[in-house]
Amino acid sequence: MEVTWWGHATCTVEDSGVRFLTDPLFARRLAHLRRRRGAPPPPEAATADAVLVSHLHSDHLHLPSLARLAPGTRVLVPRGAPAAVPGLRRLERAGLRLTEVAAGDEVTVGGVTVRAVPALHDGRRLPVGPHRAPALGYVVEGEARTYFAGDTGLFDGMAEAVGPVDVALLPVGGWGPYLGPGHLDAGRAAEALAELSPAAAVPVHYGTYWPIGLDGVRPHEFHSPGDEFVRHAARLAPKVAVHPLGHGERVRPEVAR
Repeated sequence: MEVTWWGHATCTVEDSGVRFLTDPLFARRLAHLRRRRGAPPPPEAATADAVLVSHLHSDHLHLPSLARLAPGTRVLVPRGAPAAVPGLRRLERAGLRLTEVAAGDEVTVGGVTVRAVPALHDGRRLPVGPHRAPALGYVVEGEARTYFAGDTGLFDGMAEAVGPVDVALLPVGGWGPYLGPGHLDAGRAAEALAELSPAAAVPVHYGTYWPIGLDGVRPHEFHSPGDEFVRHAARLAPKVAVHPLGHGERVRPEVAR
């Protein structure tokens, strides 16, 4: 089992010969955001057996990035996503295989089970749009059980809803000076880690994109969340092996099943 972090919430999870891609975002610029660290992922990053889309925000459901996937790629999206984001139907007609899921649903890809789990986050397609597709996380269950949290805040019963996991890919920051509700900062991510109690963790969703013109506004929120998460995790979940990765780096966490 291997995890590659491409930046923001985009990861490749390879397990049992099956390749999963999370929330693909390959752009140098997205609206008012510019990629400030790490080169955009190489073409091979778009190779996947299945893609896991956590929610409808455009930095997680990015249509131009999804359009780079090969025809026939399976794309799991929150139930209601195609109705809220009509561009998904155009991608489906171009050859992507959309599968709508809700929390509790399970899908099998190449013998590996993917289970959708709840997330505490605003799932609307912003800046406008009804709340038609609740945000999700996913647990990939093959040789290891890998939890991709997407975007989420702490919520009651989180560990029970997610279930036992071996590896947790947890958001620890954001793309601006301030985090709103429904997010984890480094400290809250460490609290979630203590509840989930996996063998290993990889911090994601930080240190990649930043608003144009705001370089001098709370820059520590861009640079420091990964190191802060390592520090908080050492205090709250000392038995968990935390693997902060650079963009494009990969790790094979040691897990015991």
